[in-house]
Amino acid sequence: MKAAVFLERDGILNACEVRAGHQVSPLRLEEFKLLPEVGAELARLKEAGFLLIATTNQPAVSRGDLSRRELDLMHAVMRRKLPVDDVLICPYDDTTHPCYKPHPGMFLEAAFKWSLDLDRSFVISDKWQDAKAAQIAGCTSVLVESPWIGHDHHDFVVPNLSSAVSKILQLHATLFTHELPVAVA
Repeated sequence: MKAAVFLERDGILNACEVRAGHQVSPLRLEEFKLLPEVGAELARLKEAGFLLIATTNQPAVSRGDLSRRELDLMHAVMRRKLPVDDVLICPYDDTTHPCYKPHPGMFLEAAFKWSLDLDRSFVISDKWQDAKAAQIAGCTSVLVESPWIGHDHHDFVVPNLSSAVSKILQLHATLFTHELPVAVA
């Protein structure tokens, strides 16, 4: 089974405007700006053998503030410029929906689709909801310091994306690369 790194889209992969103390997701393609350091950091994870899966709650789709076409255009740009293997979205404005983070639905869907070992997978985010979903799914969360990490469960908190990638590579090398001996009959 494969290991993945789940990446929260808004705030980790792309810039977000902050209004009234909350991140505001881009609603138009011209507002969608990938963060400059992301490509090199994701390349480090790909080189280590991880699948890279972007995940995002996008309730503006069901509210009618963001068209699915516009969202798909943003993700086409992201796929073209970054080495992501998949992009999973929750378009519902319903915090009880199983794919709406902090619920683990997107992680479970990816595990089924990509044959992932969630115990060997990681989540990078700047929000507590992703850490909670990671905990429920059995992944390790690495949160980038932000006003949105909350006081709920998180495995690690680091200052920036580069530190998050380094922490994952360190943990992966230490914890998950040692193979168990095979019994010889």
